[in-house]
Amino acid sequence: MKSILKDEKGQNIVEFALVVPMLLLLVFGIAEFGRAWMTRNILTGAAREAVRIAVVPAGTIGTATARANQVLASSGITTATVSFIDDGISFGTITATVSYNFPVVVVGFIPGLNRMQIPLTSTTTMRKEF
Repeated sequence: MKSILKDEKGQNIVEFALVVPMLLLLVFGIAEFGRAWMTRNILTGAAREAVRIAVVPAGTIGTATARANQVLASSGITTATVSFIDDGISFGTITATVSYNFPVVVVGFIPGLNRMQIPLTSTTTMRKEF
């Protein structure tokens, strides 16, 4: 009877099968978080560039939008939206907001989660120079 209880053949495979899905979920989750953080930083850079152009006397909203789209396109982001809020006061503020639906790639192999997107937004405000 003791020999049957001490038979541990296959134990490692069972433990491996139980631990690997959790480990893979953790590793891929960390990778997706890093991608989302990088994308958020790109959105912040685009918002800063756009509002920096919009607040100078020679800058317009059109040129600021073009610059933001240029920054975004250089990173492969083509579906982001750029919007501005101008308070209309001389030496007031202009706010640029860049929004993007971040596609989560890793969950593509999980049924039902293949089109998951996380909305990311970055906002920057600067004082006008005119």
